[in-house]
Amino acid sequence: MTPEAWDIFVFFLKLSLLAVGGANAAVPEMHREVVDLRHWMSDETFSQGYALAAAAPGPNVLFVAVIGWHVAGAQGLAASLIGFLGPTFVLSWAVATLTQRLAGDWRLAALRSGLVPVAIGLILATGLVTAAAAARGTATEVGVAILITLVSTLFVWRSRYSPIWTLLGGGLIGLALLR
Repeated sequence: MTPEAWDIFVFFLKLSLLAVGGANAAVPEMHREVVDLRHWMSDETFSQGYALAAAAPGPNVLFVAVIGWHVAGAQGLAASLIGFLGPTFVLSWAVATLTQRLAGDWRLAALRSGLVPVAIGLILATGLVTAAAAARGTATEVGVAILITLVSTLFVWRSRYSPIWTLLGGGLIGLALLR
C-alpha cells in the first residue's frame, strides 16, 4: 500500500465513527482535511466530486471513493472505502443486535431522540460547506451561487421531482455562465 493510500485509510477510519447521519454528515470534516489541511484537492475539485457522486446512482458514500481515487488511484479508492465503511459496518451490526434486545427501553428511545438533531445539524453543515466552496469569485458569481443554492433547496424541499433535476439545472446554468 502506498503512503498516500495508507494516509487515506487512516483518515477515513477515524472519520467513520464520527459520521452520525451518514457520509453526508462527514463532508465538512472531509473538506477541512482534504482541502484545507492536506491540500489533496482544491475547493473546486472537491465540490465537483461531491456533485458527481451525488448525481451517480447508488449511495452518497461514493464520494469517499472519489476522494480516494483522486489522491491515490485504485489503492486510494479501496483504502478510503474500507476505512470508512469497515468500522461503521461493525458498529451498526453491534448496535442492531443491542437494539433488538433493548426494544421498548426508555433509554434507547432517549438516545435516538438525542441523535436526530445531531444528524440534522451535521447534514446542514455539509450544505454550508459545499455552498461556501462553490461561492468563489466576484460578488456577482457569489450572488448567483447563493441564488442557485436557495432555489435548489426550495425545489428539492417543496417539489416531488428528483433532486437530479437540480443538478442538471445547476450544470446548465454553470455552462451558460462560462461563455
